[in-house]
Amino acid sequence: MRFLGNIIWLICGGLFSGLGWIVTGMLWCISIIGIPYGLQCFKFAKVSFWPFGKEIVYDGGAVSFLVNVIWFLFGGCAMALGNLLIGCFLCLTIIGIPFGKQFFKLAGLSLRPFGARVARR
Repeated sequence: MRFLGNIIWLICGGLFSGLGWIVTGMLWCISIIGIPYGLQCFKFAKVSFWPFGKEIVYDGGAVSFLVNVIWFLFGGCAMALGNLLIGCFLCLTIIGIPFGKQFFKLAGLSLRPFGARVARR
């Protein structure tokens, strides 16, 4: 079921979501200071392409909080808002609710990617 959900996800918006993470990562990697942010984007692009069967676990500390504040100000807010709007749109139909929930998961990840790790369910 996860495989089928991920294939439908990829066709119905996951491709654009994953490409958004990759483009954001490339933009962050232009400067030396932004490389850790870019690497984090590349790590979560994989989750964005195949989200079903994966769970985001947060276990960061004070340093993660400070880095997440910088992330939020320079890109995380826009990505989270986009994922939130797409998730709300997909939840208008019963068939789209599982996909909307995945976009909500990615919206939370877009707000605070540092201190987060991916765990399989």
